[in-house]
Amino acid sequence: MELTRHFTATVYLVNDGAVALHRHPKLDIRLPPGGHVDRDELPHEAALREAHEETGLDARLVDDTDPVPAPDGETLPDPRHTVLYDIDTLDGRVAHQHVDMVYFAAVDSRAVDPAGDDEEPAAAWAWYTPAELREADVDPDTVQIGIEAVETVGAAVGE
Repeated sequence: MELTRHFTATVYLVNDGAVALHRHPKLDIRLPPGGHVDRDELPHEAALREAHEETGLDARLVDDTDPVPAPDGETLPDPRHTVLYDIDTLDGRVAHQHVDMVYFAAVDSRAVDPAGDDEEPAAAWAWYTPAELREADVDPDTVQIGIEAVETVGAAVGE
């Protein structure tokens, strides 16, 4: 059996001290926007595209990546985290994984209005403060990274 790995990008959207999460219909867990990186995309571009498709919000990455003076290159935003997730198993062995690059971004509104064709409705989304994340039925990684996103974006935009 061959192991399949896909590159994905996730973005924690922050507005006024809270992050946006939706219940993923297949996985039945709360997640921020994200999805697969297309062949013609860079990971941070995929994160912003997925955020817009899933929420209709225009996100601004919070990026403190130090530029590298590369004459024929360009410094890309560093993900805040890179996490390897097991997605599917076959005969007790991992068959499919996602290499997820996680970014943080600010948005100016909480008015979710999905822009994609097959996205979850606005009612599937909720905004969580750090205190609400700690009390919610949310996976520990999402709680930890969500709180970090609120703190990081808040410091960057002066909230």
